[in-house]
Amino acid sequence: MLAKRIVPCLDVKDGKVVKGVNFRNLRDIGDPVEHGAFYSSAGADELVYLDITATNEKRKLLAGLVRRIAETISIPFTVGGGIIEIDDAVVLLDAGADKISVNSAALVDPGLIDRIAALYGSQFIVLAIDAKEERGVWKVYAGGGTRPTGRELFSWAREVQERGAGEILFTSMNHDGTKKGYACKTLAALSDILSIPLIASGGAGRKEHFAEVFTKGNADAALAASVFHYREIEIDELKKELHEKNIPVRL
Repeated sequence: MLAKRIVPCLDVKDGKVVKGVNFRNLRDIGDPVEHGAFYSSAGADELVYLDITATNEKRKLLAGLVRRIAETISIPFTVGGGIIEIDDAVVLLDAGADKISVNSAALVDPGLIDRIAALYGSQFIVLAIDAKEERGVWKVYAGGGTRPTGRELFSWAREVQERGAGEILFTSMNHDGTKKGYACKTLAALSDILSIPLIASGGAGRKEHFAEVFTKGNADAALAASVFHYREIEIDELKKELHEKNIPVRL
């Protein structure tokens, strides 16, 4: 069995790491390069950097920031936000990103997934899905969780896999920042229909939540932000506890 991955997420706005609850009330909590250096030495398996306002504000990620990150850390990292065409992906790859994350642009132009996969391979593409459960139906949102799209979570997940996405990063907007646990039931249902890795996001608050998302949710990786940023959970201690519960992790 492949090792489960622990993935800190750094939401970036105006060059600073920010955190909120349910995608609102964002607070500045520091420098993205410094945070990355800490996690690289603290036992994280990968990092995800998401520029959460790049799409809405019609601007590109700064390649300079990606280069600084690549020069500082020694673990793989994914970068997303404002990627609307293949040239954007090329810039990030050349700057040192290991993978790119696409969200809103793929909802507007699903063929973007096919084109990137055809040129660079599925392993380069993480398809991010932000969804909210509304009256029993999981609805997909764009623009950092600000715009309803009319798409349904499971059908969209199937489509992006067929188009060539290498991984899916699913964030439950209902659980984001609440620290009450991941959407394990929904994650398990997604895992059942997917053959590509599934990254869980939204709701981590205690070490037990990570064990649950790997067992009950059947996720391949668990992404979290505030519990790591505020040192509420130390990654090395988390991994030791998961190992003791016979959950495969890299120690």
